[in-house]
Amino acid sequence: MPVAVVADAHLSGPGGAARPLVEQLDALEPSNCERLVLMGDLFQVWVGTRRFETKDIGEVSAALRRLRDRGVPVHYIEGNRDFFLAESCYADLFDTVGDDFVFDHGGKRYLAVHGDGINKKDYLYRFWRRLSKNRLSRIAMRNLPRRLAARLIFGFERELAKTNFKHKRRLPAEVILEYAGRRLAEGFDVVLLGHFHEPWRHRVGEGEVVVFDAWFRSRRVEWIDERSNAATE
Repeated sequence: MPVAVVADAHLSGPGGAARPLVEQLDALEPSNCERLVLMGDLFQVWVGTRRFETKDIGEVSAALRRLRDRGVPVHYIEGNRDFFLAESCYADLFDTVGDDFVFDHGGKRYLAVHGDGINKKDYLYRFWRRLSKNRLSRIAMRNLPRRLAARLIFGFERELAKTNFKHKRRLPAEVILEYAGRRLAEGFDVVLLGHFHEPWRHRVGEGEVVVFDAWFRSRRVEWIDERSNAATE
């Protein structure tokens, strides 16, 4: 059974309204999908509290609950536009939620990460990420007046968007290959990435790194098919 993947939908932003993705999620069944891996940045901004829930978040949340009720596991990898989803009111939408997800499929071992944190030399991004996703900012987000908390979160999001390799100008192939080489050496066969918004793949020794196209660009669910052990349309 193939594995379904959705990367960087950015709903309520460039991805538009949730309805097209909800229809795709409702088409997934245990008979045609082993599991769903969400590679992060499902929404333009997703904060782990009902205070910031939008209509799109509500619609997708209901679709994910229906999907799990049908018996399809759902795994979420937090992206740079996701804040405090683990142990939040949304945690029950997923079988796992975290910074990465490891799974076996078709005789190969996969490591899936969002990709925003792979450049250890991007010190400005690392600073803003640490500032926006620490314990104090989580407390502030939950307890400050809603308007002030929103200004804080969206301010962090804007600063994060200004950094991180300036990937909108070019795909940082050298950084991706260096990261993939290190992780493949840990015993993985394939490294899966989102974040960069354009499809790319490359052999690295005996392994491979795959960057998924952004859903907001392609409007499609990607698939990992054991017949080819590859990411396909």
